[in-house]
Formats: sequence, structure tokens, C-alpha cells
Amino acid sequence: MRRRLVISYLLLMVLVLLALETPLAFTLASRETDRVRADRLADATRFASLAGPALREGVPGPLGGELSSYDELYGIGAAVVDRDRHTVVGSPGWRPAGNTGSALDTALAGQQFSEPESVWPWVDGPLVVAVPINDGGEVLGAVVTTTPVGALRRTVTAWWLLLAGIGLLVVLACVSTAFGLAGWVLRPVTELDAVTHEIAEGDRGARVQHRLGPPELRRLAVSFNNMADVVSDVMDRQRAFVAHASHQLRNPLTALRLRVEELGPSLTDPEGRAEHRLALEETDRLALVLDALLTLARAEREENQQVTVDAAAVAASRVAAWRPLARHRSVTLRLTAGGPVYARTVPTAVDQALDALIDNAVKFSGDAGEVTVSVRPADGGTVLEVRDTGPGMTPGQLDQATERFWRAPDVQNIDGAGLGLTIVAVLVDASDGRLTMRPGEPHGLVAELWFPAPESGATGPADDASGPAEGDAPVPGDGVPPGSDDVAPAGVPPGGS
Repeated sequence: MRRRLVISYLLLMVLVLLALETPLAFTLASRETDRVRADRLADATRFASLAGPALREGVPGPLGGELSSYDELYGIGAAVVDRDRHTVVGSPGWRPAGNTGSALDTALAGQQFSEPESVWPWVDGPLVVAVPINDGGEVLGAVVTTTPVGALRRTVTAWWLLLAGIGLLVVLACVSTAFGLAGWVLRPVTELDAVTHEIAEGDRGARVQHRLGPPELRRLAVSFNNMADVVSDVMDRQRAFVAHASHQLRNPLTALRLRVEELGPSLTDPEGRAEHRLALEETDRLALVLDALLTLARAEREENQQVTVDAAAVAASRVAAWRPLARHRSVTLRLTAGGPVYARTVPTAVDQALDALIDNAVKFSGDAGEVTVSVRPADGGTVLEVRDTGPGMTPGQLDQATERFWRAPDVQNIDGAGLGLTIVAVLVDASDGRLTMRPGEPHGLVAELWFPAPESGATGPADDASGPAEGDAPVPGDGVPPGSDDVAPAGVPPGGS
């Protein structure tokens, strides 16, 4: 945009310069030509006053010496011609020019003649001047001079070059001023663009300086800041509501579950015991949904301070935590990793993302299924891959998999909150990473996490990322606390998404 503004200013200045300098250049050429023409006419008139006796008596007299001296001194050819167009006397350098005939016609008719009207830098022919020789009102002949215009052309060219140089200086000054003016006008727009990107990347505290640029853009900056404040406040209120609601609902839900559990020993009717078990399962499902909402609210907070973690060590910890449940479901869970592989992420991002992905993989692989977790450096960062042998997803389902509360139509009867992959996507995005999912071969699903490598000079984890931080809500799982070696009780339904 700055370039367009500068080009428009420059084009306007060039048009103004052309409108001013073009007539001035023509005027200067005409002025120099008129000056030389006036001198030649004066010289020719003097020669004409001396040529009367020569034409009457047929004797050149002193006129021949005058013309020769004139030619030798100024390099201008001159000649005296009678009424019959015969040259009576001429200077040594006299040579008829192309328009000499027209000059003689005009002069013998009693009028002065001069051509061209103006000498331009590209004109080559001489300046021809002719004046009549009068005697008592009778035209006896004419004096003709041919003046080379080389010096005159150089003078005109010098004037034009001077004008061009002045115009160039004006253009350079205009460009410099235009850049400064365009920068002043566009500085608020540039800053607005930068702040918009900062806000889009998660820095909701970024604001535009509203004291730069023209008044209209200053008002725009103030309006943008007000809008950003309102949007930030609404998002804070929304996240606070989700977090507070999830947290506050857990206490009565826990109390309700305890009360329902206490009713268990008093139930003797098999149908009552079945209803009791279903009530407990429903409270567990609600608890998983609340945990997922609380985790999602915390993952979307603006405080995305990143730390360095050993992704291989974290993966080994999470695989060990989920292996008892995998054995209980007849699923083979294995890890493929070499030495330490470091990644730069937000705290607990690798832990919670692996918990959600391994939970889904174990849940949908079925009996005799296989789940492989691998860690490797790639593309300037760290890749964690979770591959299962389940039914997988269609391309359309993969596009919707990270939407909140979305469940595939064919797994609606499997318990889950539909938030696990959403949380993974939020955590990966906050870590400047990537989440990609694709069908496995010959079947199944491959979920791949990419996290950027730590900055140069970082040699180890910045904090302990081998498990979720104390107080963090776990990713919705199977009711089995990650890290526990106990298999989930039969009455606790699998969760996940």
C-alpha cells in the first residue's frame, strides 16, 4: 500500500512538472532563437545599407572585405544577390541552404525572412536570414546570411538539461517526502495489522497506539482497542464461567455419587441393583464431561508460557500408565523411541495430548488390537505418533474430529464426551505445533503430533513434564487414572472422545 501511495504521489508530481517545464523549455528555445535571429537581422540590415552602391555601379567596393571579415570572425556565410538572383558578392564560406530560394523570394518582395522559427536540439539546418536592399522605394536585391546553429543547439540543450536536472531533484524530493507522508499515514494501519496477528496468535493483551497518524486512523485505533477489550473480556468471562461451572458442579456430583453408593448394600432386588449401577455410571459420565470442560478452559487460557520437555520420557510414562488398561482390553500397547528427544510446548501439553490419543486408540482398537506410540525428531521438531488398528475414520469424519462434542455416527453407543481431540488440538496450537490425522494401512487411524524443537542452547527439560501438573484436570479417559496400575472397575464406563 505504501508503494501505491508513493507511486500516486510521484505520478502527480511528474504530471505537474511536465505541465510546468514543457512550456518553459519551448519558451527558452524560442528566446535563444529570437536572440540570434535579431543579431543576424541587424547584421544583414547593415550589409544591405552598404550594398546599394555596389548594385547600382556593379562594383563590390568595400562590401566584399566586410563580408569576408564577417565570415572569418563569426563563421557565418553571407552574400549580396541582385534582382535576377545573381550573386554579386559573397563571403568565402557562403553556401546556399535548402530554403535559400524561399528567403530570396520573400526578400525580393520587400519583406524580411528568417527560418526556422525556433531551433530545437534535434534541428540540424542553418538559420537563414534575408533582408531586401532598397533604394528610393525600389528593391535592388537582397542580403542573405546562413548561420550554423551548433552553438545555439548546445545552448538550448544546456537549458533543457538544467530543467531536467531541476525536475529530477524535485522528483527525488517528492519521493522522499512521499515515503515519509505514506509512512505517517500508514503507520497506524501497519501497527493495526501487526497487533491483529498478535491477538490471533494468542496475545490478547496487544493493543494499537492511538496517537499515531491522521485523526481518522487514530479514531480507528481507539475503536479497535475498545473492540479488543470487549472481546477479551467476553472470552475471559466465558472461560471463567466454564471453569467455575465445571469446578462447582463437581462437588454436588461427588456428593450425589457417594449417596448413591451408600444405597447399594440396601438394595436386594436385582432390578434395583441394575438401576443403582446405571446411576453410578451416569454420575461417572457427568464427571468426565466436567473434567473435559475444565481441561479445555484451562488449555485455552492466554498464559501460554512454553517449557522444554523430553518427549520420549513423557511418552514412556504415558504408555506405562495406560498399559494395564490396554491389557485388560486385550490390546497390545507398545512404545518406539530412542534416546531423549526434546520439544518446546506449553506445560503438560504432551501428557494430556497423549492421554487423549492413547485413550481413543485403546478404546477403538478392539480385542487383539495393537496401539503403537512412536517418538522421533523430524522437520526441525519432534513428532509423536499414535497408530491403532481400529476402524479408523473417513475423510469427512477427520475434518470434523476436532469439533467440540462431535461424535462419529457409528460410535454413538460408546461412552465419551467428544472433547478429547478438541483439547489435543487446543494444546498443540498453543504450543505452535501441528495435529494431523490420517487413515492407517490397512485400517485404523494414525494421529501425529508435531512440536517445535527447543531454542538453541536448551539441553534439557525446563521443568518436570513426566505427568500432569498438580491440580490440572485430566483429559477425559476411561475412569482409570493415568499412572495407576489398577484396572478400571467393571462398573466404570470407558470415556474419551
